[in-house]
Amino acid sequence: MSDDVLIKVENVSKKFCKSLKQSMLYGIEDIARDALNLKTASNDLRKDEFWAVDDVSFEVKRGECLGVIGRNGAGKSTLLKMLNGIFMPDKGKITIKGKVGALIEVGAGFHPMLTGRENIYVNGSILGMSKKEIDNKFDEIVEFAELEEFIDMPVKHYSSGMYVRLGFSIATQVRPDVLILDEILAVGDAGFRAKSFNKIAKILGNSAVIFVSHSMPHVARIATKTLLLEKGKSSYYGEKTTQGVSDYIKLTARAVETEQYNYEDTHIKDVQLNGKVGNISIIQEDKMTLSFKVHIDVKYNNPEMMMVICNDDYSNIVQVSSPYGGLKGNSNERTVEVSLSDLVLNPGYYMITLAILDKPNGMILARYNNYCQFSVSGGRVGFAPVLYEGKWHVF
Repeated sequence: MSDDVLIKVENVSKKFCKSLKQSMLYGIEDIARDALNLKTASNDLRKDEFWAVDDVSFEVKRGECLGVIGRNGAGKSTLLKMLNGIFMPDKGKITIKGKVGALIEVGAGFHPMLTGRENIYVNGSILGMSKKEIDNKFDEIVEFAELEEFIDMPVKHYSSGMYVRLGFSIATQVRPDVLILDEILAVGDAGFRAKSFNKIAKILGNSAVIFVSHSMPHVARIATKTLLLEKGKSSYYGEKTTQGVSDYIKLTARAVETEQYNYEDTHIKDVQLNGKVGNISIIQEDKMTLSFKVHIDVKYNNPEMMMVICNDDYSNIVQVSSPYGGLKGNSNERTVEVSLSDLVLNPGYYMITLAILDKPNGMILARYNNYCQFSVSGGRVGFAPVLYEGKWHVF
């Protein structure tokens, strides 16, 4: 293995059994076979078994970050637990060089009855730090975790965010050669996530990082290469993050049920996005045009239309509102069209919510959550959900 390669995974597979009773029987059988020096059944699937990770290979060099993406149940956490030594692979080989720092579950490695202070020493020791090193870094760990007031409180009373802050702070203070992070930063608040990404960027120069996330902007922010897992297998592995993200989006596309609310006889119908109905695919640079028909009683003098775009985490990222009085009409039914020519979204899966409001009193006359779904593909992956070119002037 090259001196620069800190993580090398060669044709690794891990299987599990769907039945607890059957799993225990297989375990006894395997122990007996091993004791008698007989060939085990690790290469074959038995009844109720399945491959959680199947023949996966990759390597990560010092200074590289591998972004691991995939749907829930694709095998991401199982792979990381094998890298961290929690599980042993049934097939293949894993080679890791240097000190490992891992944060793969909220509260993993913490004793609930011990205080934050005591857990720092316990976890630091497990990660290979001497007491003197922990003493020297203790204040920095506590400050980064923002737990000065609670450091002498038993961690069983910590929130999930406090767990994450403390665990991440300890793992990164070790200055690991290998840092493994499993979607854990999604628990922290925005301020802590920003600090964490800055810390990862500093560590990355001398470490190999494996980062699991469902947030494509987060992956794009720090990953130098991407591994996409699909049903335990490697669907994409390479340095083209946009390709991995694009393939991931195709896997995650799904139909979402529309939630509808109407007041009196107000409603929306015949919604089309770029002239099409249903789940639509859009290229990043394409113009978005949404057209639909609305039925609004003329007694409402100044109705307002609102369109909200949310991502697959159901976070609202774009709102577009009609001008005051913009939906005025002489008849109850009218056709509405709204165009967005300068909106560039990150590759991903999005949903549109439409609402009609009676502007004078703010009353919601109709609301259709997740009325329209669409996916965006393209070669640009930014740190934020929405990308703008802006107008730049150099003097």
